[in-house]
Amino acid sequence: MKLNEAQQQAVRHIKGPMMVLAGPGSGKTRVITERVKYLIKNKIKPEKILVITFTKAAADEMQERFISSAEGNYSQQYKVRFGTFHSVFFSILKVHYGYKAENILKENVHYAILRDIVANVDMEIRDEKDFINDISSQISAIKGSLINIDNYYSPSCPNEIFKEIYAKYNDTLIRQNLLDFDDMLSMTYELLRDRKDIRKLWQEKYEYILIDEFQDVNFIQYETMKLLAGPKKNIFIVGDDDQSIYGFRGANPDIMNRFLKDFKGAEEILLNVNYRSSSNIIKGAGLVISNNEHRMAKEILSNAEYTGMQESEEDNPTIDIREFEELKQENDYICKLISAYHESGINYSDISVLFRTNLQGRALMSKLKVLNIPFFMKDIIPNIYEHWIVQDILSYIKVALGDRDRALYLRIINRPKRYVSRQVFKSANVDINSIYDEYKGKEWMLERLDKFCSDMKYLAKMRPYAGVNFIRNGIGYDDYIKEYAEYRGVKPDEMYDLLDELLEEAKEHKTYEEWFEYIEKYSEELREQRSKQIKSKDDERDEVILQTMHSSKGLEYKYVIVPDVNEGVSPHKKAVLQRDLEEERRLFYVAMTRAKTGLHIFFLKERHGKKMEMSRFVPEIMQKGG
Repeated sequence: MKLNEAQQQAVRHIKGPMMVLAGPGSGKTRVITERVKYLIKNKIKPEKILVITFTKAAADEMQERFISSAEGNYSQQYKVRFGTFHSVFFSILKVHYGYKAENILKENVHYAILRDIVANVDMEIRDEKDFINDISSQISAIKGSLINIDNYYSPSCPNEIFKEIYAKYNDTLIRQNLLDFDDMLSMTYELLRDRKDIRKLWQEKYEYILIDEFQDVNFIQYETMKLLAGPKKNIFIVGDDDQSIYGFRGANPDIMNRFLKDFKGAEEILLNVNYRSSSNIIKGAGLVISNNEHRMAKEILSNAEYTGMQESEEDNPTIDIREFEELKQENDYICKLISAYHESGINYSDISVLFRTNLQGRALMSKLKVLNIPFFMKDIIPNIYEHWIVQDILSYIKVALGDRDRALYLRIINRPKRYVSRQVFKSANVDINSIYDEYKGKEWMLERLDKFCSDMKYLAKMRPYAGVNFIRNGIGYDDYIKEYAEYRGVKPDEMYDLLDELLEEAKEHKTYEEWFEYIEKYSEELREQRSKQIKSKDDERDEVILQTMHSSKGLEYKYVIVPDVNEGVSPHKKAVLQRDLEEERRLFYVAMTRAKTGLHIFFLKERHGKKMEMSRFVPEIMQKGG
């Protein structure tokens, strides 16, 4: 297909800085590859050209497109460098510091180092995995933003403890001659900043720099690229501030405005034709994103609007917005909808269901499996039954049913606090009478033990739903969660959400035994799904794609279904500040613009027995008749 006028202007730009504001489906990858070809045709040496994007897969795909579209014998001559920020920066560190692949910190080693450090801090941590993930993200944010540790306040633990973890982590890396992915960025930045001779060497090597997905660049990546661009400033950036969705990694949509301030006189081009989506989808998505105050104003057109063609109702259906009483109704309808599409000749793989979080897909996944509708879960779904809170609840039930395992007793005996010493559990199999013996003469402790035993007898006779409710409210586990959240300095909301979800699960089962059988089967199914996570290009099965909104970035499907579009889900309850709400709106915008022909937006009246509010994004779609 011929390039449109704006695309041609971008491709033909040669010298000096340029910002290409590229809306969804506007052909930005083609613009980048065509510009590289244009530079070479205009006598720019291929080895002087650097193309950067965010993932290895994206870099490889761009290189493949570039080579396959090359004319003549170009593919034999090309020495254009396609890579990620990390691969390019690491190549610089290899040259000047002698680093090798074995010096790169592996993910499992990274986690193990933090786990060992956390295990020895003076703080009670129940949710070790979540805590370590939070700490890891915070360390990354500090390094990626060049923040002074003395000016950082951790939301996960007291500052003294965070500083201790941060210092020990970096000391361990130095001792073992390892560098993490954030070190690759910071060390390259510092090297180029402090060594004029080395900076000049790399400026001369890469005289033309093209950066894709520029809205996802963090502070240190941006500052390093400024150094690389040097005095010639032949830097060509392509991005869309409306699709900046990685704030948790340090990305900031304002980086594009900053580019215009730092590179005075930079040319600007807007790619405003969306070749992917139908007019109604583009219009609805545009109405939503227009509610963000901090954005570059732009009007995106469909190909039909741009060319003046008429779209049929079949090619341009209205956005389907529906309300459901509860989750079960919503999932039933989604399954019927998918089946109807497939029966009409649509491939399952042309349909994607997009969730705000990876936990949302559990119930739908089970329903699809029962109905033999093939699906692929792109994201790893955490097994709810492996979470420490759920393990606590299940441990209570197992003890009530007669399991005498010491580990189970140790897990629950002081959740909530009963002030029972761990030392009294001396044998692998607990004899409750021996525990009574340990507290002879201490009436207050014997009363607590009596209450515990009485609770276990009641619990054993209940159905799963009543049992979970009793543990939470009768035994006082919810109070324990509240105390633990206060101790950690975090909100208990997400922990309560998990307990609500478990309660909903328990409702489906008549006996504990039946529930435990289901848990075992479900866990096995999840393991099977995880084994399918890595799919080769030759292994493209016809399956419905389930994924998070974040994972859908850069992808497109004929039909997209977005369930649970409720306040607290999308936008997420954690989004309290205006900037966070705007990122949530950008994320929803990304989800909407994955759809080519049909878009379905669903929301609930009730979830887990609680009333739900329609997301603010839903009326925004319709605010002007969209």
